[in-house]
Amino acid sequence: MNDHSTHATDKSLASWRLRWISKPLLTLFRRVTPAMSQTEREALDAGTVWWDGELFSGKPRWRRLKNIPAPALSKEEQEFINGPTEALCHMLDDWQITHEMTDLPIEVWDFIKQNGFFSMIIPRTAGGLEFSALAHSEVVMKIATRSISAAVTVMVPNSLGPAKLLMEYGTQEQRDYYLPRLARGDEIPCFALTSPEAGSDAGGIPDYGIVCRQDFGGQKDVLGMRLTWNKRYITLGPVATLLGLAFKLYDPEHLIGDDEDRGITLALIPTDTPGVNIGRRHLPLNIVFMNGPNSGDDVFVPLDWIIGGPQRVGQGWRMLMECLSDGRAVSLPALSVGAAKLSSRAIGAYARVRQQFKLPIGRFEGVQEALARIGGFTYMMDAARVMTLNALDNGEKPSVISAIVKYHLTEQMRKIVNDSMDILGGAGICLGPRNIMGRAYQALPISITVEGANILTRSMIIFGQGAIRSHPYIFAELEAVAEADYKVGLEKFDRALFGHMFFFIRNFTRTFYLALTGARFRFVSGKRPVRRYYQKLSRLSSAFALLTDTALLTLGGSLKRKESISGRLGDILSYLYLASATCRRFELDHYPKEDTPLLRWGCEYCLYQIQNAMDELLQNLPNRPVAWLIRLVIFPWGRRFHKPHDRLTTKIAEFLMMPSTGRDRLTAGLYLPSTTDQQLGRLEDALTKVIQAEHVERKLRQALKGYHPGIQGMQGMISTGLEKGVINENDAHLLRQAEAARLDVIQVDDFAPDFGKEK
Repeated sequence: MNDHSTHATDKSLASWRLRWISKPLLTLFRRVTPAMSQTEREALDAGTVWWDGELFSGKPRWRRLKNIPAPALSKEEQEFINGPTEALCHMLDDWQITHEMTDLPIEVWDFIKQNGFFSMIIPRTAGGLEFSALAHSEVVMKIATRSISAAVTVMVPNSLGPAKLLMEYGTQEQRDYYLPRLARGDEIPCFALTSPEAGSDAGGIPDYGIVCRQDFGGQKDVLGMRLTWNKRYITLGPVATLLGLAFKLYDPEHLIGDDEDRGITLALIPTDTPGVNIGRRHLPLNIVFMNGPNSGDDVFVPLDWIIGGPQRVGQGWRMLMECLSDGRAVSLPALSVGAAKLSSRAIGAYARVRQQFKLPIGRFEGVQEALARIGGFTYMMDAARVMTLNALDNGEKPSVISAIVKYHLTEQMRKIVNDSMDILGGAGICLGPRNIMGRAYQALPISITVEGANILTRSMIIFGQGAIRSHPYIFAELEAVAEADYKVGLEKFDRALFGHMFFFIRNFTRTFYLALTGARFRFVSGKRPVRRYYQKLSRLSSAFALLTDTALLTLGGSLKRKESISGRLGDILSYLYLASATCRRFELDHYPKEDTPLLRWGCEYCLYQIQNAMDELLQNLPNRPVAWLIRLVIFPWGRRFHKPHDRLTTKIAEFLMMPSTGRDRLTAGLYLPSTTDQQLGRLEDALTKVIQAEHVERKLRQALKGYHPGIQGMQGMISTGLEKGVINENDAHLLRQAEAARLDVIQVDDFAPDFGKEK
């Protein structure tokens, strides 16, 4: 009887809840919630929810992160990196490419095609290499440390382009014909998406096709499309033989269906098709990879040229969203980390070799701050790159995380390269073969701009997509609101709504408890200091979940227009992810003691940035009483996270200026010349010689204290030291070698007065 009574009571409460709470709210939400467009729905449906879902939960399960297998290259992949990739890097002369030829040499183009650099993602059955995402990234990253022009040339066919789209969506006939040709380099592909009127708003492309019938290729009355388009910024466009094209398809005569507007569609068009205008070039800031516009006016192509055939009409936006992660998660992070590793290796050496006031410039605290940022960001960036690639190789398609790594790794590259230029000074601003960072500096805006402009990626995409896609309840609520069957929709809405309410209450209490206790009683397995950082991140993840729901509750649909608040929420999510990756990197490397300063710097930087983003969000939340209450819950003891300490700054600076296994581990994967005819080779040689001679120089200066060599410089000191018996001939030899190497490194390129006129 008691069981029956309890069941009746529960049923009565559920009925009351449906009638008086869920039903009125569902009616209200249906009235005020704007209809979701097809392109928005396809963007949200694309990809998978991965670690971002754990961070949104407010209670991340760290064991799930720890259970992900360690990433590793196969034997074939490592051999390709050690063999053809190393050989390609050796062939590249960046000054020749960017200044003299404004193109890759013919022999480089041939080497790239013949060795399968364009086929890293293509299956072996079609003649490709079928590499993992990790191997793909490692190849691009290594080439980027030698020549950004060559790296971009290699990466584009392996990211968003015809090969990827064919593999995922092409008909068997299309795959059988095109994939082997792409793998052999018989076809050079490009993909045309961006229009003069549609950049980040790619869904608003004005390019169109009209379904019609026309004679084509000797056949009568072929069902096809007349395409009109105007594209720009298309990488490999000037040399492409196969054009992937995005356009909106219309069927005014209803030849393929009842709807006139058939949506965004993708097609493959050989560039020798009559009416295709292609071949002209843009010049992207002297990096000079092949990039240019293309267009067509009433170009007729058969309907069978649609990627995937006529059955894929109107599915283009979803196809693009599903494939976009390769450009965002693989290629651009590889370029960014390549620049970061080059900076860490080269600028660390330069700061030790270059002297001012009789001291290496890396011993000045102002320079050390810049060096610490270079080393700390490099460690964090590489950790995020590898963790994201590992997700891809384990079957995930993390669309939100791909946006995070695209934005933050390119932005951190910008900070690293700017710091490098500050340390180099005049040697950084004078272009020439010896300038190791000049082209990277010029390339910064390119990575910032492509695959979704960074400003919009931060302010609209990361949190805007993440909140709906990764939150445990929001997507379910929106689906319930859009449900055609009202009764079914009401039941779904009721479950999601009350689940969301209890979720909010749990996060409210958990956040306050974790803040009061500093999360010290939150159990996490692992060793210190990683375990302690996991505890702190658990606290901030709970606070992030609370802030997310607070913003949604107080702002509602207007949050979509509050881009500054959305951007700060996106920053919190991003730094939670970056810190997670940094900790995981340290664990996978088996807790190396010499890397501890890099771990601490990265985590403390992220914690401080999360705190700042939360503080700024609460300052700008329109509902002030709610903002004051939530601030008390999140920061009951005030703001307790601080920037990385000066001690860490000094340790990381010294880490970069001294050869070690840790420095090698941080910069693993970059191209390291074995000779001194390249600037990085000169720097490595000079660093070794300067350090070998350091004890002799110190002994000499102490013995000759007060001695002023005048115009004789170091040679005068060496001669005086020999005369006085302070040093011997072996010591003198070490000093002369170090001085010659140091002077060679700090030389800056100069040119004849008629420089450039030969062009």
